Amino acid sequence: MSGGWPDPALDVGALKRGGWRPTPFRDVVLKVHQRCNLACDYCYVYTMADQSWRDRPTVMDQRTWRLAAERTAAHADAHDLAGMRLVLHGGEPLLAGAARLDELIGDFRAAFPAGRRLDVLIQTNGTLLDEAAVAVFRRHGVRVGVSLDGPAAANDLRRHRSDGRGSAAGVDRALRLLPAELFAGLLCVIDPATDPIACYEALLRYRPPAIDLLLPHANWDGPPAVAYAPWLITIFDRWYDAPRQETSIRLFEDVMTLLLGGAGRSEQVGLSPVAVIVVETDGAIELVDSLKSAYPGACATGRTVFDHDFDAVLEHPGVAARQIGAEALCDGCRACPLHQVCGGGHYAHRYRSPDGFRNPSVYCADLAALIRHVQRRVAADLRRP
Repeated sequence: MSGGWPDPALDVGALKRGGWRPTPFRDVVLKVHQRCNLACDYCYVYTMADQSWRDRPTVMDQRTWRLAAERTAAHADAHDLAGMRLVLHGGEPLLAGAARLDELIGDFRAAFPAGRRLDVLIQTNGTLLDEAAVAVFRRHGVRVGVSLDGPAAANDLRRHRSDGRGSAAGVDRALRLLPAELFAGLLCVIDPATDPIACYEALLRYRPPAIDLLLPHANWDGPPAVAYAPWLITIFDRWYDAPRQETSIRLFEDVMTLLLGGAGRSEQVGLSPVAVIVVETDGAIELVDSLKSAYPGACATGRTVFDHDFDAVLEHPGVAARQIGAEALCDGCRACPLHQVCGGGHYAHRYRSPDGFRNPSVYCADLAALIRHVQRRVAADLRRP
């Protein structure tokens, strides 16, 4: 099923003739388990347009992950990459069990070329974390990212089990169990109905090395009903005015870096090439899974680890569109003085049927307000003697 631009309108051959070359993949997201023990009401996997999870194996089998490991290692070798990152994901990846994850990570480590680094991260809701899983992660040096949306009452309104029971108590137990050296940080999906300072300070209590504040996956076919900028600006000022840096917030740091002429690190802002590939439980090689929020089949490439290496996907229009910077933006975005900073916003948030992804972000006004606020704050400080 086509969802408009970039497929088939983006001429990858013409891009190559003009000198463009794809950026090799650096992150491989492995969907080790297709189900989840929570029923978060904003989840792009289960509650939005693409429902392909229903037709896929519940858990990735050994043959599939070993082929994925071989493809990852071969990609690092083919492009002479110093290192790559493996992200264990789901669903809820801890549903796969500690023993299976232990074997899987060991197989990836064994397949990876000598002298090339493989960083391993797991993104989990935390509720199933136990001593056995911690022992596996410690043995393999796995960093653990945990999802939490602020104070318990606010978190449990949206991050709950199918019977309505909240997840905050389980996450709290997991974060107390997780060793500091394995803690990668917290992922928080923004709810502007919550008190922003209460949310931020609830997250800070766990001393996260980093916090990712994520806008919910909306697009022009289902736009957000309220503004998000005031919430973000309130937290930015609290974070920026702290007497010492309490944590890293990637969105804010990226905006500041981009305003000063640097490069961003996330998909939310900036024009840096996106170099992420997803392998599903059935071995399908897919585009970043946030596109499931747009339309059925938005992630599909028609390639699998059984029949293709990762280079077979590098020239897919959906990959090229994430790597050509301002050329992927609509005319209105390219004319905007902020486009080098916002980068058009998250790619999934630009979708509008039937024309596709060549639109401004549905959060355009929020991003512009945040960027201008950060710009004023930083400029004022730079003017001080």
